[in-house]
Amino acid sequence: MSSSLDSSPVWHPYAHLKTQQPAPKVVGGEGPSFRLESGETLLDATCSWWCMIHGYRHPRLVSAIQQQADTLCHVMLGGLTHDPADRLARELVRITPRGLNHVFFSDSGSVGMEVAMKMAIQFHQLRGRSGKHRMLSLMKAYHGDTAGCMAVCDPEEGMHSLFAGYLPRHHFAPAPEAPFDADPEAVAADLAALRNVLERHHQEIAALLVEPLLQAAGGLNMTSPHYLRGARELCDEFDVLLIFDEVATGFGRTGRMFAADHADVTPDMMVLSKGLTGGYLGHAATLATTRVHDTFVGDSPEHAFMHGPTFMGNPLACAVALESLAVFEEEDYLGRIALLSDVLRQELLEDTRLTEHPAVADVRVLGATAVIETHDAAALDGVADWAREQGIWLRPIGRWLYTMPAYVTSEAQIRQITEVMKGWFR
Repeated sequence: MSSSLDSSPVWHPYAHLKTQQPAPKVVGGEGPSFRLESGETLLDATCSWWCMIHGYRHPRLVSAIQQQADTLCHVMLGGLTHDPADRLARELVRITPRGLNHVFFSDSGSVGMEVAMKMAIQFHQLRGRSGKHRMLSLMKAYHGDTAGCMAVCDPEEGMHSLFAGYLPRHHFAPAPEAPFDADPEAVAADLAALRNVLERHHQEIAALLVEPLLQAAGGLNMTSPHYLRGARELCDEFDVLLIFDEVATGFGRTGRMFAADHADVTPDMMVLSKGLTGGYLGHAATLATTRVHDTFVGDSPEHAFMHGPTFMGNPLACAVALESLAVFEEEDYLGRIALLSDVLRQELLEDTRLTEHPAVADVRVLGATAVIETHDAAALDGVADWAREQGIWLRPIGRWLYTMPAYVTSEAQIRQITEVMKGWFR
């Protein structure tokens, strides 16, 4: 196979440069599909890494960017402010769990998580607890590709083991095993394992990082709301901040606006990105409670939070995020997601030819997310090219074949996606 480097200087992510095929060139998109230079139209089953929740070329989102560009494309947020940032911050406070009253903007989910981790460490330092300078993460976790985030991703099965010697060392608890619909008793063992780590190391743990209900890139592990409630109680007991990474789960992906809503839990910090702008521009937000925020109120230089991404609060990103949220609420996206989830369950969970296939380890659905887990990644060799021949864009992660479709995907289109996913195993 020839390398795409033969024709383009673009260095593609996660690519084996010697064997990668030329990357198809996208020239446009409409709704849940995009169009290639070759003339092919592909139904995007991955929502372009889970962010294009409204699909491509949504007229209201395009117009919001155009109108804002005619007024103000960018200005630094250091010492200045502007209406789109102020309005978006107020809207995020309105829709997120009660108590998350303060918003720090950045430009990507990974940076949003870096902000949360730095905030947690400085929070404890300002309270005279400087020994609390480590994070507690979960196995199967993925929080991003920047250095701080790599250090809190799964150190064994994650993708960053190459950089182990470069990264700071943190603590890890076992990934919760009880499924989404488990009763409280079934979650007891998971919480006991979490308690065990906290009892031993809480004096140096600043925060617990959790991808609530859906550990996305680490294997699409779907977990219980009872685990979130128990984690909240344990963090309070051991003076550890609770940070929810809702970069992938936020804005409806699990069936509620935020995964935290399933558990009626307020974390100390919540990180949002991906669906924040409907995928149209890179942006992120780290929300914090008043307790966290007010700890930074003081007279010493150490009270200033020393972080400031150049493009934080970008007016274009804020404007399209505001329009994205308006579309989400006005067009009852949560209702749409419930219908999509029903179709995913019918087509995947109720198909015994799939669930009993010898190559399949598990099939699970949560909100607008579905995954077929195989016993071995080799079982999915070639599936992306095969799906493209059927008009579907699928991109498996290791041994997980998944779909996270745009919320504008029709029921018929969802069935097209699931037929291709199931067809691979026939």
